[in-house]
Amino acid sequence: MQGQSLARFIIGIIGNIISALLFVAPVPTMWRIWKKKSTEEFHPYPYLASTMNCMLWVFYGMPFVHPDSILVITINSFGLFIEILYLLIFMAYASNAKYRAVITIVFLAEVALLGVIAVITVLCFHTFEMRSMFVGIICVIFGIIMYASPLSIIAKVMKTQSAEFMPFWLSLACFMNGIVWFIYAFLKSIDPYIASGNGIGAVLSSIQLYIYVYYTVKAKRSGRVESDAKHGETA
Repeated sequence: MQGQSLARFIIGIIGNIISALLFVAPVPTMWRIWKKKSTEEFHPYPYLASTMNCMLWVFYGMPFVHPDSILVITINSFGLFIEILYLLIFMAYASNAKYRAVITIVFLAEVALLGVIAVITVLCFHTFEMRSMFVGIICVIFGIIMYASPLSIIAKVMKTQSAEFMPFWLSLACFMNGIVWFIYAFLKSIDPYIASGNGIGAVLSSIQLYIYVYYTVKAKRSGRVESDAKHGETA
């Protein structure tokens, strides 16, 4: 049992590191937005989804909800701080004016929803098991939304036949994050909420990676074909 506890702690630390990489993965995108002073075709939805996800997992890890979850609290607190920074950058350089309103309204709605969830948790559920189940199910739902959010650009990708605005590093970090936390959930004692949310998330992220690779390779092949055709005309 002591070995399992140590393994869980080590995997948790690895999970924190990979989750930190997940949260900083959009930095190249934010740097591009800052340099161009425009969000171009990028969407704010992945960052809004990640913000809500982090808030919920911080609450889930609280001692009065799910004890012994300090590693869940620390990494998601860091993630919440980073995601709010991204949203501020997005609002500052939003090329589509409606995004500013969307970000403001959705963020305030997320804070209000968390408040409602907190009140219900404390007043209606009086054991760790019941509180963990209630908050955990909600965390799974919003965790899946977070993992699926990069797919919001899929229509644009298919229309343009280009994965330029698909956040590759975010999808890769999501995939790695899902795998590690899925393993973490099965050590010491099974946590079905961490396991299910991250397991489904890993699958969704693998789909995103496949789409990115497929359209990137397709674009390169098309470029080579066009280049060969031009060389042929020149010859």
